[in-house]
Amino acid sequence: MFGLTDATVATIVAILVTASFPCFLYGAWIMIDTEKVTWGVLVYHLKFIVTGLTLTTVPLLVWMLPRLFGQLGGASALHAFLGLQAYALLAFAFTGIVRIFRAKRKYNLYHDYDEDVLLSEIGSDRMDHWRTRLRIGVFGYVILWLLAYFVGIARYVLAYLV
Repeated sequence: MFGLTDATVATIVAILVTASFPCFLYGAWIMIDTEKVTWGVLVYHLKFIVTGLTLTTVPLLVWMLPRLFGQLGGASALHAFLGLQAYALLAFAFTGIVRIFRAKRKYNLYHDYDEDVLLSEIGSDRMDHWRTRLRIGVFGYVILWLLAYFVGIARYVLAYLV
């Protein structure tokens, strides 16, 4: 890739993916620490989450995925399985995010925040269901992402440092 050795590209990928985790943590902290989720808070949160997803997904699509079938087996298969499951849970979370976002936009709660309006009372009678899907998907993504990350780092260490 671009005249770089395999070890150099693997190191760059490891650095990029490692750099994504603080973005995820800080993005989550923004939402946990904020009582009033306004449009500005949501956009600020998404800047970190999108950055983290980009730092993880671009190396996945550009370097990991094209090499997958040439090395599929053992730890590589486990790494790919965990990563695929992480992205599946992220897609599961998006089904909740979309419903919550649409309901909050419909009731203008990102701009005219009203403390008396509970999120479970807007949108549909299934809002708690969508919030649960969001939580399960996000926590599942993070757990599986961490497992895939540790397997990937172990593979990197065994392949390039030992």
